[in-house]
Amino acid sequence: MMLSDIPSGKQCVIVRVNGHGSFRHRIMEMGFVRGVSVFVIKNAPMNDPVEYKIMGNHVSLRRSEAMKIEVVDVSDFQYDDEVFHGTIDDITHDELHTKLQTINVALVGNPNCGKTSFFNYATGMREKVGNYSGVTVAAKVGVFKRRGYTVNMVDLPGTYSITEYSPEELYVRHHLVEDSPDIVLNVIDSSNLERNLFLTTQLIDMNFAIVGALNMYDELEKAGDKLDYKYLGLMLGIPFVPTTAYKGIGIDDVIDTIIDVYEGKKELTKHIHINYGNTIENAINKIKVELNVNKALTDKYASRYLSIKLLEHEKTTSEIVKNDTQNFDAIENIVERQRQIITAEYHEDAETVITDAKYGFIRGALKETYTTKKTDVTDKATKIDNLLTNKWLGFPILILFLWIMFQSTFTLGAYPQQWIENGVDILGRWVAATIPSGIVNDFIVNGVIAGVGGVIVFLPNILILFFFISFMEDTGYMARATFILDKMMHKIGLHGRSFIPLLTGFGCSVPAIMATRTLENKKDRILTMLIIPFMSCSAKLPVYILLVSAFFTKNQGLILLLIYVFGIIVGILVALIMKNTIFRKESEQFVMELPPYRKATLRNLSIHIWNKSAEYLKKMGTVILLASTIIWALSYFPRNDNQSATVQNDGSYIAQLGRFIEPVMRPLGFDWKMSVCVLTGFAAKETIVSSMGILYNDDVSTASTEAVVVDDTTANDDDNSKLITALRAERYSSGKRSGQKVFTPVTATSFLIFVLLYCPCVATVIACRKESSRKWSWFMVLYTTAIAWLLSFCFYTVFA
Repeated sequence: MMLSDIPSGKQCVIVRVNGHGSFRHRIMEMGFVRGVSVFVIKNAPMNDPVEYKIMGNHVSLRRSEAMKIEVVDVSDFQYDDEVFHGTIDDITHDELHTKLQTINVALVGNPNCGKTSFFNYATGMREKVGNYSGVTVAAKVGVFKRRGYTVNMVDLPGTYSITEYSPEELYVRHHLVEDSPDIVLNVIDSSNLERNLFLTTQLIDMNFAIVGALNMYDELEKAGDKLDYKYLGLMLGIPFVPTTAYKGIGIDDVIDTIIDVYEGKKELTKHIHINYGNTIENAINKIKVELNVNKALTDKYASRYLSIKLLEHEKTTSEIVKNDTQNFDAIENIVERQRQIITAEYHEDAETVITDAKYGFIRGALKETYTTKKTDVTDKATKIDNLLTNKWLGFPILILFLWIMFQSTFTLGAYPQQWIENGVDILGRWVAATIPSGIVNDFIVNGVIAGVGGVIVFLPNILILFFFISFMEDTGYMARATFILDKMMHKIGLHGRSFIPLLTGFGCSVPAIMATRTLENKKDRILTMLIIPFMSCSAKLPVYILLVSAFFTKNQGLILLLIYVFGIIVGILVALIMKNTIFRKESEQFVMELPPYRKATLRNLSIHIWNKSAEYLKKMGTVILLASTIIWALSYFPRNDNQSATVQNDGSYIAQLGRFIEPVMRPLGFDWKMSVCVLTGFAAKETIVSSMGILYNDDVSTASTEAVVVDDTTANDDDNSKLITALRAERYSSGKRSGQKVFTPVTATSFLIFVLLYCPCVATVIACRKESSRKWSWFMVLYTTAIAWLLSFCFYTVFA
């Protein structure tokens, strides 16, 4: 609640004062500080300004100023005096105490600086950590207690600067300005100080209270370098604390420093101005004079920061100033004149001169505080790169790694998969024997257990896949794969950095869509989004494993790899077509950091796998359970009075729906049950397996009593999968193909092609709409389904 929301005749207590510069200082000097009570006397005749009583004085504030003061309404309670310590009931006291003892912290830093590792240790949360840019694509909030304070910590996307060149940069700046955090925690990679401190200088310009965490400090010390971080802090007006976030070292010290700064221990911080030289400083001062006329603007933004951004010709800042000032023409004339003076003196544009000045300031500060130990130019990372990104070995090593990943998904995942499958089977038999026959028995056994249980058995396979993807991220190999593939990606119209969201798409398409924010060019973002559905997500993996296990008994890992490769090939061809049609504009330049190689810690890998386990199990208990219930109900009703509860209902609603859409899918070799399965897959691709578990479940008892033949060879005797047995035994009951097997290797392959390529799940479509527009989300649904149908039809027609 803000002070402007409190009606006349009511009292409140100040929690914090937002805003910047002269407004904040002026308002606090008048007594508007944390913990002080304010009485709202009356509004002016035109409802603005408002008269307040504070510390015995009567003060008038405009509503626009009162909107920047956060308060708690405690008007129903009595006070001994105007500084709050009066009697109040427990609930309101707790609320007030919580508000007064809450610190809002924004976590800001370059990609790969260890910001999210710091966040995880500090908050105890389990956010994804990766050793490449673009992992954090939205703010994440964690809350924890320290020294009686509640700390709200927001992990913002990694960014190299706060300008307007990428969505992350604008996102971070918008959060800092609009949410006005009490403290900005700047996480800095100690092994790359000069580059990381550039962002720090921008935060200084914005006039925030800053605490610096010198992360990866162990790497600096290991290299034999030395940094007088206390003296550096005095020079920059920022307290610096060494940390090693992935080990949890220094985290508590940083939090304690944040609290000390929040409590106003003045020896810790001071506001400095980075000196850009006489010409630029003169330009900044002239622009500030005109800007300071506009209180509403300068109360929100530091006028020095705005002046610098205007000199840098930043369009976003120009729009902000234009919308919030009455003298924009005068400001614009001064800015243009000062740019001309700077260019004439330095023979460079103002943005370049200011950037050079920042780096000059940083180098000067480091020259006095930082000493490096001379090392061999050919460091360990270079030696590893010489192998992994070698002209001749780079591609084979990448392909070998991917083959190992998919082969391990099958071979290593087979053991726990069988254990879970046996457990589900035992549970199903126990429930079937315990609950009397009827609708409840059928629902639990053939609906819940067959549907959810049929999907949950693939959890080990999915976790193995994510283990390898996480390993690539943590070690830094992900960025090297991008480096290897950039030229090929550029040839097909994609940006090299598109590889990161595309590879993320093998895990889940939703974060992959969000990860396209790392691409600055809108064309690159949209084209990458449209290709992501062809990168087979982990939700499709249960379908692949089920059908490959059932109908391809040899080289299963290789076949699984070929499925993924086929999706990649289709994506490449589609990208080529789009590049020469609707996306003819040139791609942006390729600039991407190659982070240092780091050990993949067991903690980070465990966090990643734990997150995926939780997500998967949550989906089992929500989307899959709901879908299984609906599919079971549609397959169970309506029933005849004499119909057994265990007999497949060919007159059911789902059978009617399946037969309605079957003519469209019949050219692909699909029967009505397969048609229904792909339809339910729009909710979540795992529901295809749960649908099969329900629709084919009634055939299991008969299928298990006969020899099952696949391609004229008897299936393995040790194959205990009831669903696989049912799929192998499924036959057409009517029509021209009556008595023939529904599933053959050709039919199964056609089905796999369709599942691989057709429209992504509804969550992905929604993500695409949020990141682009409704037009592109509908286009994604329609064109992917059309391609899936066409290629499945061609395959089935040729090989059937």
